[in-house]
Amino acid sequence: MNYKIEQYDDAIVLHPAAEATASVIWLHGLGADGSDFVPLAQQLRLQTRQVPLFIFPHAPVQPVTINNGMPMRAWYDIYSLTDRKRQDEAGIRRSAQVVENIIQQERARGIPSHRIVLAGFSQGGAIVLHTGLRHAERLGGILALSTYLPLADTLAAEAAPANLDLPVLMCHGIQDPVIALPFAQDSRDALLSAGYPLQWREYPMQHQVCEQQIGDISTWLESVL
Repeated sequence: MNYKIEQYDDAIVLHPAAEATASVIWLHGLGADGSDFVPLAQQLRLQTRQVPLFIFPHAPVQPVTINNGMPMRAWYDIYSLTDRKRQDEAGIRRSAQVVENIIQQERARGIPSHRIVLAGFSQGGAIVLHTGLRHAERLGGILALSTYLPLADTLAAEAAPANLDLPVLMCHGIQDPVIALPFAQDSRDALLSAGYPLQWREYPMQHQVCEQQIGDISTWLESVL
């Protein structure tokens, strides 16, 4: 599938040659920007009848505590890699609203909500898990790479009935030094216990994406679109 790349102040967009009938909103990780996953999207070689447009938003630049307060692109602040009880709830919810705004933008363009997929890596994956499970309308699915479920204690009260059976694919590296595998597995188990039809994939890698994973992502996207 051929794409035209357009760059905006707040995002990079891959426009398909044919009219888009679906949208994938893909969030990058800490310190990166929207360009990070543009090459991967072009490698997917999707065979689905639905023609997706890809949107890669840029996170705002803000100080990040674990990096000695250095300003960088981040969806929320991170206080510690070991103390997961301290979370930047205000930052998480602020970025969730950014995603909600993009969803509404796509709805206004005529894309049905059930053909909108949220995808994200690391911090971006945390935001799409948080947002997608709470979104009022039925979505297409959530792709969560090398990440975890933030604000897990609030999900039961805030989960949207329309997305209680939403397809979710979580992928993680077994040697991930940033988000340890057991922590991600705890998020997996919490979602499975809540009844979400989650698929889980582990790969012999660190905090990254591997070739085998790209094939699995492509197969999953085709199934949900």
